[in-house]
Amino acid sequence: MEEYLYSDTEIQNEKHLSVINLPIEMPIAELQSQINSQIKGLIYEDDSYEDNGGDNLKAKVWKLSPIRVVAKDSTFLFEVPLKIWVSAGYKVSPLGLTLSGYKDTEFSINIRLISKIGISPDWKLKSETYVDSFDWITEPNVKVAGINIPIKSMVSRMLNRNFEKITDAIDQQVTGSIEIKKYVEAAWLLARQPVLLSKEFDTWLVVTPTSIVMTPLMASNNILRASIGIKGYTQTITSAVKPVIKPAPKLPDLQITDKVSSDFRVGLISLVSYEDAARLATAQFAGQKFSFLGGKYNVEVTSIEMYGQNERLVIKAGLKGSMNGSIFLKGIPYYDPVSQKLSLKNLDYDLDTKSTIIKTANWLLQGKFTKMMEQEMVFGIGSQMAEAKKSIQQTLLNYKVMDGVQLKGSLAEITPDKVYLTPKHIYSVVFAQGNVNLRVEGLRSFE
Repeated sequence: MEEYLYSDTEIQNEKHLSVINLPIEMPIAELQSQINSQIKGLIYEDDSYEDNGGDNLKAKVWKLSPIRVVAKDSTFLFEVPLKIWVSAGYKVSPLGLTLSGYKDTEFSINIRLISKIGISPDWKLKSETYVDSFDWITEPNVKVAGINIPIKSMVSRMLNRNFEKITDAIDQQVTGSIEIKKYVEAAWLLARQPVLLSKEFDTWLVVTPTSIVMTPLMASNNILRASIGIKGYTQTITSAVKPVIKPAPKLPDLQITDKVSSDFRVGLISLVSYEDAARLATAQFAGQKFSFLGGKYNVEVTSIEMYGQNERLVIKAGLKGSMNGSIFLKGIPYYDPVSQKLSLKNLDYDLDTKSTIIKTANWLLQGKFTKMMEQEMVFGIGSQMAEAKKSIQQTLLNYKVMDGVQLKGSLAEITPDKVYLTPKHIYSVVFAQGNVNLRVEGLRSFE
């Protein structure tokens, strides 16, 4: 009887855990340019003499010249030149005459800020910045009636109290300078789009993403880098039309990891219908004659039919000669990666057939009929596997998903899986392992 553990759909729904890499690369010069384009003119203003503990100072702070950014590992150094205007209250008594009022002065400083940059679970760029030190470019100077008002120490205290406003401004601009979420969200959706790997074999790659991991942002050689890994399940589908995919779930929270795996697996499928396999076997065996017990008995193979019974392939062989009728043999199909052929092992008579032979044609058990059938019952599918791999590899060299999005990858190691029997086909499945990168314009500022 025909019995099957698998359907065609189940074989094509077999999924393999894989990772698609999404590299992030940005020159520090690009980050510097974006920050400078965002931070312009007035950074903050203190418009009350009573603020900051009643220091009797008003202040305005502007960016004086472009901010310079230097980075190493996860630490960023910002050099921020500032122009500062101060209106200082004064009270002096030259020659016994009391003078009071307010006097303006302008000066400039160069602040060095240290920042740690990272990404929060909700995909927002974050930075924690603090002031390392500052130098006077020009010093504050207020003179009334020929008397220098000592405001440098007052200004220093005012600056120290207000540096947080400057660092907050830097943090806000850093946060807004790189939009990662929208690109990752686009990649998350695009990764789900079926990719036609081979038009000749109607082979589609379908990825079902499940989670996203990312390495910390690190800088080296003046480039900010990180690697995003879209984890998910890959499946190979044979279909003449583009497979229908389910709507994508929302982008999951980010998980930070030390390393993103490059393990990408895709199943390469070769299938043979029972009719084709039987036709090839019949062409090979029909007319062959076998002798037993020194030529006392002879049989000739007239036909071959095939079907599945759970894990075993059933061969129905028609015979004529010293025995007329059909015998049934069972064997386990497997793919031999060395010979690249679909073969059988442990081929033997079906129990009912063996019982009948013992009673009526015991001589059939004495020869090498089953061993010869096992050795010769092979199907060369290596060329089909090789063509499928070649076609897929060609696609992965530079597959344009859409404008600004490319899929690039390579397949290396080929590992046999197993042979599956379904109601219609004999499936040989191997795993092709390699790496696949999804390149999104905007996450790579240069080539």
